[in-house]
Amino acid sequence: MTKNLTGKIAVMGGGSWATALAKLLLLAQDDDILWYMRRDDRIADFKRLSHNPVYLSDIRFDTDRIYFSSDINEISSMADTLLLAIPSPYLKSHLAKLTADISGKQLVSAVKGMVADDNIVVSEYMQQFYGIDSRRIAVVSGPCHAEEVALERLSYLTIGSKSAELASAVADRFNCKSMRTILSDDVTGIEYAAVLKNVYAIASGIVHGMKGGDNFLAVLLSNAIREMDAFVSVASPCEQRRNICDSVYLGDLLVTSYSRFSRNHNFGSMIGKGYSVKAAMMEMEMVAEGYYGTKCIYELNCKLQVPMPILDGVYEILYNYRPATKMIMEIAATFH
Repeated sequence: MTKNLTGKIAVMGGGSWATALAKLLLLAQDDDILWYMRRDDRIADFKRLSHNPVYLSDIRFDTDRIYFSSDINEISSMADTLLLAIPSPYLKSHLAKLTADISGKQLVSAVKGMVADDNIVVSEYMQQFYGIDSRRIAVVSGPCHAEEVALERLSYLTIGSKSAELASAVADRFNCKSMRTILSDDVTGIEYAAVLKNVYAIASGIVHGMKGGDNFLAVLLSNAIREMDAFVSVASPCEQRRNICDSVYLGDLLVTSYSRFSRNHNFGSMIGKGYSVKAAMMEMEMVAEGYYGTKCIYELNCKLQVPMPILDGVYEILYNYRPATKMIMEIAATFH
């Protein structure tokens, strides 16, 4: 493993997070990038308009520095490092088209969810099904909404990898005037926390939609971080003591639960206002990954048996259609 992330980097995905990370890569260094997007019409519009026609459309790009393709095998073969930023519900369908051998590539996962049906985090999925060694995998997470990253507002990303050299190389590739990076070896812990913060943001949104007030919301989130800590400690034991107050855990939970940019919060808020789950999903223009993450964590926890009243309550609301008001009161009875 080299100390620098040399060679071609491919951004995989065409959504807001992929767009923000692509902008960040182009800001941080002078290298060109590869970019896999599923639809040729979106690529054509991007080249014509010099911005993503659907997501973060105010952000301009020098498209001369980008090689676009809708062929996942072409981009994967050309790249040395794959930056996965595909929403988790669609990850398997995109990768199902992949026939190129990527076992020797470096992989950076920016996916904020688990692999549906398999109920495993992305780093484990890519090891098991695509043969990528764990020391060639990094994850990026933290309190970074795509909109603010793209607007070059000061933000912090945590880079997790079992390889300190790879983590450092990825950090170096992202570091710029508006982005600071923090290194970690807690790969799966970071991934689980990224899933759970979306679940708790839905709960936060429900409380907001019900006009539950800031006092109750503060208690909800203080219990949520405790619940997150308990789950991650069992699902992903850490050799060195994990500090759940670090920005990649607590910070990401807070920004996702409070920010107007948070689609999970907004999804929950509609449910709290009385929308059905189906109606709220139809109203959303982007994917609320916490909906899918709730099911993944719930099913995984059926085996782990960690006490998780907030997760259980959100699951009951989303999948068993229990009344939100009743379930929030049941959750509240467990708080301390």
